[in-house]
Amino acid sequence: MDNQKTIEKEVSLSGVGLHTAIKANVTFKPAEAGSGIVFVRTDLPARPRIKAIVDSLLAQDRYHRRTSVGVGGAQVQTIEHLMSALSGLGIDNLIVEIDNQEMPGFDGSSAAFVEVLSKAGIKEQEEPRQYHVIREPVFIEEDGASIMALPAQDFKVSYTLSYNHPLLKAQFFEQAINSEVFKKELSGARTFCLEDEAAALQKQGIGCGANYENTLVVGKNGVIKNKLRYEDEFVRHKVLDLLGDLYCLGQPIKGHIIALKSGHALNLKLLRRLDQQKEKYVSAGVAAVSNVPLGEQLDINMIMKILPHRDPFLFVDRIIHLEAGKHATGIKNVTINDYFFKGHFPGKPVMPGVLIVEAMAQVGGVMMLAPVENRGKLAFFLTIDNIKFRKTVVPGDQLVLDVVVGKIKARTGQVHGEALVDGKVVAEADMMFALVDA
Repeated sequence: MDNQKTIEKEVSLSGVGLHTAIKANVTFKPAEAGSGIVFVRTDLPARPRIKAIVDSLLAQDRYHRRTSVGVGGAQVQTIEHLMSALSGLGIDNLIVEIDNQEMPGFDGSSAAFVEVLSKAGIKEQEEPRQYHVIREPVFIEEDGASIMALPAQDFKVSYTLSYNHPLLKAQFFEQAINSEVFKKELSGARTFCLEDEAAALQKQGIGCGANYENTLVVGKNGVIKNKLRYEDEFVRHKVLDLLGDLYCLGQPIKGHIIALKSGHALNLKLLRRLDQQKEKYVSAGVAAVSNVPLGEQLDINMIMKILPHRDPFLFVDRIIHLEAGKHATGIKNVTINDYFFKGHFPGKPVMPGVLIVEAMAQVGGVMMLAPVENRGKLAFFLTIDNIKFRKTVVPGDQLVLDVVVGKIKARTGQVHGEALVDGKVVAEADMMFALVDA
């Protein structure tokens, strides 16, 4: 278990906001353990304090393409690059004094914040760090984009970028995030926009402080008047933004975040869902510290003690979350060595849809047979309804199989299952089982 952190000494810097083009002076000060990240508007009467938490978030329909917080009439816009730096450096408590309404943009990345905070020194405090541990999967899909949070022992991000532009197509980034990874792989990734949309955005008051030095402007033939720091700098900046948005939860996360084309609006919807989850855990008396188990997890040997299925008809490699009789999430790693690819479209291997349903059913079977009173029984299908296949599953995919109980009786149970790849639903179905003696 690690402890909370703040900075050792006061440091300051100044710069112009990316959206408002207004100059702001910022001073970072050490803060007491448990106080969190607090912005102070020093230019306003009474110096209002705004804590970087979900309740302080401002609506995206008013503050497009940025993450902002406010209380009363006071606000601080575009905090995501700073929040990302604080997340990456593991700083839990900080006072941020600012004399205007928007954080400086500097070069469009988190690099300036990382540099000045590192110079200030980072010191460990006596109180232990409090984590939000993802125990139940959360999934949100909207307008072709999606984001989900899955149980995991550390903090990992998988992000897929896909724009209708030759330079922005199909970039993928996946890493377990720690301080060294953040500083080396993410902190310098800069914000970007398409040349075709730049003028229109500035007419709307968005990006008025942007220029070719602090924003990667992507034209038909490449980045205009600038050079990439990373070959896949665009997807790295999306991850940088995501880290900053999630840090507004008020505590670090232990879980796996999987995102497809997600931006601030969808990130913040996930954030609000996680905040609701956190409140539910607090109400139930579940501590949010790093050494709390993620709920029961089962390896393949434990699964085979519950299910009668065996190779080649066992389609669950691991159960990553189990609430017996209520909810289960399993993993199936799809490889070219799976026997069904030899005969099912061998020229272009596709996992049969019926086997995806069978994989969901096996996770449902583990969930229903896991209670002690059901051990040794068999779970047989009675009905399958509302089946939808939304996307093909191919070698190299990892199926995340999430099954939740609807209605359950002594001898029967109704469940809803979803199969996901990279956070996107590829199949779903409603299933009814009968429990019978073996």
